[in-house]
This record gives sequence, structure tokens and C-alpha cells, in this order.
Amino acid sequence: MSGYSALEIWAVIVAVGVATYLIRLSFIHLFGRINEVPPRVKLFLKFVPAAVLAALVAPQLISIGPTVQETLVDERLLAGVVAGVVAWWTEDILATIVAGMVALWTLQFLLF
Repeated sequence: MSGYSALEIWAVIVAVGVATYLIRLSFIHLFGRINEVPPRVKLFLKFVPAAVLAALVAPQLISIGPTVQETLVDERLLAGVVAGVVAWWTEDILATIVAGMVALWTLQFLLF
């Protein structure tokens, strides 16, 4: 159990909730005053989906093993590399998913 009281924990939850609401409200207020998004912001916003996808996928692919070799020779990482190559080569989501899953199942069946 933590050393915090229930009142302290609830105070933190409410403070974080209020801060999150104010951050979101500030964006709504800011974009209500701006008629057009500046080109520099548009440039950065173009990369947000790729960054979010990488942030979601990368922790699932890389698991830190006890040695560097065990970290690099992980079936999930190797299947992710195969899926990445297929995605780059074909630019097809279905082919990427199929290639990644086939690679993962094959590696799990044959090597690990």
C-alpha cells in the first residue's frame, strides 16, 4: 500500500483531470481564434499519425532480454522487421499484416 491517504490520491486525480480539461480547452479556444493553421504546424501535424503508430507498435516489438543477442533475436522483433519491409515495399496494409503474422508464426514454430 502507498503512503498516501485517500484524500491525497483523490486530490491528485482531480488536479490531473482539471489540468487535462484545461489543456484541451486551450486548444479549442486557440483554434477558435485562428482562421487558418500555419503551414509550419501543418508540416508537423503530417507526422503525428506515424509517430503515434510507432509509439504504439515499438514497445510490442522490442522486449529487453538478459543479453543483447537475446534482445535482437526475438521472434516479435524479426517478424516486425519483415512486416516493415513488406509495408515499405508494397504500401499495402493487408499484405503487411499477413506477412508479419506469417513470419511470426513461422519463427515461433521453427526457431523458438
